[in-house]
Amino acid sequence: MAIEVRAIPFVSDKISVSPQQVLSVLKLSVEEECTIPFISRYRKEATGGLDEVQIQQILESYEEYCETEKRRSYILETIKKMEKLTPELEKLILNAKTLAVLEDIYAPYKTKKKSKGQVAHEAGLAPLAEFFLQGKLSLEQITKESEKFLSEEKGVKTIQEALDGAKNILIEMVAHHIAVKEVLRKDFWKEGKLSSQLKKGIEQNEETLRYKDYFEFSQHLSDLKLEKNIHRFLAIRRGVTKKILKSDLEYPEETACLTIAGNWNEANFKGQTQEFLTAVVKKAYAAYIQPSLDLEFKTELKKIADEEAINVFGINLKNLLLAPYLGAKAVIGIDPGIRTGHKLVVIADSGKLEFDTVLHIDRSAKDREDCSVLLEKLLDHFKVSHIAIGNGTNGRVALEFIESNVRQVREGKVHATLISESGASVYSASEIARTEFPDKDVTVRGAVSIARRFQDPLAELVKIDPKSIGVGQYQHDINQARLKKSLDQVVENCVNFVGVNLNTASAPLLSFVSGIGPTLAKNIVDYREKKGKIDNRDELKKISGFGAKVFQQAAGFLRIYGASNPLDSTFIHPEQYSILEEWVKKQKKGLEDLVALPELIGNFEKDSNLKEEIGPFTFDDIVKSLKAPAQDPRTQFKTIEFRKDATSLETLKMGEWYPGVVTNITNFGAFVDIGLKENGLLHISQMADHFVSDAKNELKVGQEVKVKVIEIDFERKRIALSRKVDAEVVSSTKSSPPAARGRHTSAKNENTPKAPPLGNIRNNAFEVLKNLKLK
Repeated sequence: MAIEVRAIPFVSDKISVSPQQVLSVLKLSVEEECTIPFISRYRKEATGGLDEVQIQQILESYEEYCETEKRRSYILETIKKMEKLTPELEKLILNAKTLAVLEDIYAPYKTKKKSKGQVAHEAGLAPLAEFFLQGKLSLEQITKESEKFLSEEKGVKTIQEALDGAKNILIEMVAHHIAVKEVLRKDFWKEGKLSSQLKKGIEQNEETLRYKDYFEFSQHLSDLKLEKNIHRFLAIRRGVTKKILKSDLEYPEETACLTIAGNWNEANFKGQTQEFLTAVVKKAYAAYIQPSLDLEFKTELKKIADEEAINVFGINLKNLLLAPYLGAKAVIGIDPGIRTGHKLVVIADSGKLEFDTVLHIDRSAKDREDCSVLLEKLLDHFKVSHIAIGNGTNGRVALEFIESNVRQVREGKVHATLISESGASVYSASEIARTEFPDKDVTVRGAVSIARRFQDPLAELVKIDPKSIGVGQYQHDINQARLKKSLDQVVENCVNFVGVNLNTASAPLLSFVSGIGPTLAKNIVDYREKKGKIDNRDELKKISGFGAKVFQQAAGFLRIYGASNPLDSTFIHPEQYSILEEWVKKQKKGLEDLVALPELIGNFEKDSNLKEEIGPFTFDDIVKSLKAPAQDPRTQFKTIEFRKDATSLETLKMGEWYPGVVTNITNFGAFVDIGLKENGLLHISQMADHFVSDAKNELKVGQEVKVKVIEIDFERKRIALSRKVDAEVVSSTKSSPPAARGRHTSAKNENTPKAPPLGNIRNNAFEVLKNLKLK
């Protein structure tokens, strides 16, 4: 595909990168069809070291330019076919710098049905309209002149019809005045406001109270479009959609009309037809300009809100996918339940499901004892060091039972923790889950998802639609196509940033590797199952669909540990192998020595001639890979211990500190899990003792924090948190609950009050143990 070279200056100015960098990215992406991860990692010499975010911005800006030019061509062609394209109009269209101006130019030609103004033009009433503009004649004189324009044939039968026709011509002339609308756009952004109110007759209940903040709301557009505020527009828009709120774009009509009049010949509004023209302007504004700008600004606000929400979603998703991981260790996963019990699974270090059962609540002391014995046996038999519990309803009950009744947990030999179960139910009902576990219940699959995401969040969460993971903001209200495209790109970037183990990666994980996709991913898994372990990267070429282009894009991201070629376990691309082989031969060494011997790596790093030959960016990446062959950028998982006395809203103590984990970041703050079903809100104004302008720069999803409870809204089940040392504690918005029990204790405090025990397992614990032959 050919590059639209005229787009290069536009993209270069918008992204603030050099034209040469733009050209290089476009050549690689558009002409050579390279993926963003491949370009950002293996073509740094060509792009000048641009990262995946900059490359994505270049491609999006290029797409924006092409879409605008496509629209420009369509408009030119359409008006030309209508035989209304004059040289002046063509010049106006070609010089339009924005899509909004283009649409303003095209507006009079859009409608298939003739407007009242067009009908009046065809009836020959334009000269009569001109009399009003000149302002030299009085209304009585113009009325007399209008007799000359009466025509039965043209449909102008009366003087009033002639005057009305002239008025319609003038109204549309004002309404479609491009310069006037451009001035008003700027004024609207400066002084316009968006307001919202509760619709009349709407009853205030649990549903409507969610929009309480917008029952009497008004904010300048210039403030509303800022990153920290734009989410409010989505909230208002949702309230309007649900018919709870009504919303208006506010701008003084008198000011707007004065602006419109000021862009015409001043003499017009001082002549004898001043009053008539003022009425024309008022009508044009009320009937055409204001509704047009109202729609345009709400559309633009929606676009800004979408982009910001997608950006926040992407950042949160990236932080979640790259969160600390446990690694290849056996895990017990528990999906809490109520009537159906707690689903328990044991997942081996390889990710294989080893065992599953159900733990029930509200049974006898003997049953609870059987349950704790089973857990002890499972921990020993499968050498489990971590228990992951979904943080949904009854998750805290399960955690408290395990901490109180499982000896190895009490002694600190095994760690039990709550983790987010968002999306687990979506995975459990998916085709991927049905294929993996065709004979298992959806509840078992959900527990598997919880355990596996604890082992490796990236490998497991790629199986779930990102929208279901719970780190977004108004994700159902934003452009779904753009959201999917953006989130898929985030997942692809994360997978390739970490790299995958070719011999253990699932098909869903492999499908996100640069250049592969779902079909080829399945071919790789099928080949692996049929032939066994893949020994080296060259063997990939034997797999159906793995051609030279795919190999170039994918090979560097596919790790083979214990391969015949030691470089296959690194991020070093095979296209560099021959250069490295030649270098080690000169040193009378082998490639295995280059990976293993620090002294040899040091000599390699000092070779300035080789650095010049390879290129500084690529050379530095090779050195980095040699020094750390595994090169996983993620950190090891660290257990967080929630306060034992925090079990519900009623047990929280105002003004006290609680450990928590950031689960979601928005423009207005962050949501923090402090061990309850309800996450607390850490508003951006309470995020630190210093001023915070952007929550994303202060915190990230998965970060451990300590927060103070400063307000509880029991009616709406909301918790307000703070990280400020001197944060003011606000009274709860409803009568205070019963006094919270206990005090701030650590996980190992022997005085921690015991929670209600969990219960027995299905079909008798010891019978299960016997059948499993556990020792």
